[in-house]
Amino acid sequence: MKAKIRKLVTFVEETRVEMDRAVEPPTRRAAAVGVIDNPFAGRYVEDLSLLIDIGEELGALLAERAVAALGIEGASAESYGKAAAVGENGELEHAAAVLHPKLGAPVRKVLGTGAALIPSSKKRGGPGVALDVPLGHKDAAFVRSHFDGMEVRIADAPRANEIMVAVAVTDSGRPHPRVGGLTKDEIKGVDGLR
Repeated sequence: MKAKIRKLVTFVEETRVEMDRAVEPPTRRAAAVGVIDNPFAGRYVEDLSLLIDIGEELGALLAERAVAALGIEGASAESYGKAAAVGENGELEHAAAVLHPKLGAPVRKVLGTGAALIPSSKKRGGPGVALDVPLGHKDAAFVRSHFDGMEVRIADAPRANEIMVAVAVTDSGRPHPRVGGLTKDEIKGVDGLR
């Protein structure tokens, strides 16, 4: 593995009650986070292909861990998202190199599908920074019930020369969705939108 991983952390969130109303079945989301060494921290480098390759490795590893944390088959996951935070000696382009060119394909392979773009966010911050992972339906971006997000943080990450990378998946949409739009039962899953 090209990534030098200091730490792996998995979060699982299960909502059973929302506004005093039972959520049946409970909605669950999981995020797997890797804290890795940033090989380009503190210097400008034109060729970021090493981080791009690391993104590919992390896509599979983190997606597998997130799905396993939910205890479901990958194909049963409904939403996904990705995010990264670079430490103070990194640049946002380092996060982009990890997240965009190659991370998505292995995530989709773990889930068995994924016609929609994987929502993403990136930021710079120090240890304990909140990482907001945006979520959207994996096959149809217009399914409003699945517009969501998951916040994760690790007390000691990212350090100045690290990158914190997260992949999140869900087994459902938000609890009690009621803002209209395309429903998951209406998904065609062809163009990634509807």
